[in-house]
Amino acid sequence: MLELDEHAAVIEQGGASLVPGSAEDDDRATRTLCGVAATLHAASDRAFSERPHGLIPLDVWFRALFARAERGGPYARGADLARRLIARGGHTVVLHGDLHHGNVLDFGARGWLAIDPKYLIGDRVFDYTNILCNPDPVLAESRFDRRVELISQLAGIPERELLEWIVAWTALSASWFADDGRDDDERRILRIGALAEARLSIG
Repeated sequence: MLELDEHAAVIEQGGASLVPGSAEDDDRATRTLCGVAATLHAASDRAFSERPHGLIPLDVWFRALFARAERGGPYARGADLARRLIARGGHTVVLHGDLHHGNVLDFGARGWLAIDPKYLIGDRVFDYTNILCNPDPVLAESRFDRRVELISQLAGIPERELLEWIVAWTALSASWFADDGRDDDERRILRIGALAEARLSIG
């Protein structure tokens, strides 16, 4: 972060993202993303004895989903899970909020760093959910099970908890797409949520 005011942020730009790396070696890309998340969360634990003013709590971030829950189906199930997970609290940290392959860039000797934070605060597990939805639908769906196992292992997250957050997150993301009239993207992200629900049902 180079400069920040109430209207805009000027953020340093790095090199290539993890998008091409995921196609070449998805396990390695997933490990890198988990490492970046762990570094960010550790910095939050170390640096903030009191949380910075202005961070957005997850109950506010999920408002679009809560408003759509009455439509039933994945929206109702996602909203129910989101309410329960947020109320549970978990390990609260300053979240990146949009951690995925396109937002983690190669900064050379400084390693892989995240850009475009959303200034959220909440359970650290939330930051791992968007990894499962990127960088493209074919890869995200075909590698879903392997990624769930790997993230659970690397981040020390119970698989069921990760899957529940994925169901909640994909329902929220689909709500945003629906509000914008992006029907194909809505269906795409709900397919990831369905994979999570299916895995929960047999777990």
